[in-house]
Amino acid sequence: MYDAFDDPYAYSGSTVLQNLLDIRDPVQLEAFEIEISTLRAEEPLPEGNFDAQHYCRIHHHLFQDVYAWAGKYRTVRTSKGGNSFCYPEYIEQEMNSLCDHFQNGQKFANCERATFATLVAKFLGELNAIHPFREGNGRSQLAFIGLIGQTFGHPFHFERLEKDSFLAAMIASFAGQIDPLTHELARLSE
Repeated sequence: MYDAFDDPYAYSGSTVLQNLLDIRDPVQLEAFEIEISTLRAEEPLPEGNFDAQHYCRIHHHLFQDVYAWAGKYRTVRTSKGGNSFCYPEYIEQEMNSLCDHFQNGQKFANCERATFATLVAKFLGELNAIHPFREGNGRSQLAFIGLIGQTFGHPFHFERLEKDSFLAAMIASFAGQIDPLTHELARLSE
């Protein structure tokens, strides 16, 4: 569960996010979100040059059936577990800076597997800290790095993902420790 301050995305008096189907039960909304985003992830993902706009198109593709704001940066401050994500007024700048740093994906080209895993871990850790969307960041992140892996010759095998250790690695990356995430990604790309 995310902490949000003055959350215009939720139904009044609720923590349930406003959605296209007007589902008011949080358990039902989560189940629908997972089901539809999983189905959308099995479709061809939008092509692009691994810039911020491409990432937004990935999020829109996955969540277009759930939220009217799919693919649009959040406008509210959020945190999880006491850790604040990038303030909304800086999201666009930070996303562009991150994608520029990784040369819109070209930094991943022609890398050995170990180097690739380290670079993707750094990218993913930064992307997670920005957390540009109100919901659906984790699924969008995996879809995006999955596309990066396919494109640059190191496909990820997400069926091997161990949720608990991967989540712990993502949390560690938020604190600047990327070794656990590098290990997890290397294991998924073997």
